Amino acid sequence: MGSLLAIVYLMVVYSYMVEPFGFRWRAIFGDPSYPKGYEIHGIDISHHQGKIDWIKLGNAMIDRTYIRFVMVKATEGADYIDENFYDNFSNARKAGFIRGAYHFWSTLSTAREQASFFLDNVKLEVGDMPPVLDVENKPDNMSLEEFQMEILAWLHLVEDKYHTKPIIYTYYKFKEAYLNDQRFDDYPYWIAHYYVSEMQYEGKWKFWQHTDVGRLPGIKGFVDLDIYNGSFYDLEKLTLTKEMLEEPEDFLPANMSQEDSVAMM
Repeated sequence: MGSLLAIVYLMVVYSYMVEPFGFRWRAIFGDPSYPKGYEIHGIDISHHQGKIDWIKLGNAMIDRTYIRFVMVKATEGADYIDENFYDNFSNARKAGFIRGAYHFWSTLSTAREQASFFLDNVKLEVGDMPPVLDVENKPDNMSLEEFQMEILAWLHLVEDKYHTKPIIYTYYKFKEAYLNDQRFDDYPYWIAHYYVSEMQYEGKWKFWQHTDVGRLPGIKGFVDLDIYNGSFYDLEKLTLTKEMLEEPEDFLPANMSQEDSVAMM
């Protein structure tokens, strides 16, 4: 009887404490597992990675392939710039990576304020990824429709500037709960889903952040690892072109209303 109880106990421990986090534990202890069937690997970084040795990172490999892209945290809310953004963003290009910049959505300011702040502080160039909106929180005092309209407002304002649809980063349960609307279907998705061998989100997606405990030469501590769902040629086609960066004569900055523009004439 005692042996049977011990076996049951071990099965419960494995099912609820070991198996769901097996990928995380293997990554922490130096035996990482990577999603199979994907060729294009990348990372995303912020000031949490500290000072990066870009020469070492430029020669680093994931699953025997070189890193192709780096997503860099740029702004948050309407008044915060990541302290390492400008250095990381510049060095990512110098090191030969396709780079992207992302804005972390805040529940404390409006979509227009946040879009204006992002556009004022982030200058994307030809060959960069489309702008990225990282959205992971919904205000408790805002209805679902109001929340979705705010997210769409940020996306539309930034799309008007860069003439391409921004990438939406979120985790797959949040997507299902709060962004499961056809108005978001045309946007490229970057889905966070950790410690699993296969993506469980069934919709269309471009990027998968599959772990937050990756380790690479040139970075002290952990770093998020990502894959791109396609070929390197497809990834390059996603990047900004010269035509996308040309502003039409009637373009209004995100913080300027039509009335303001008339007053300036």
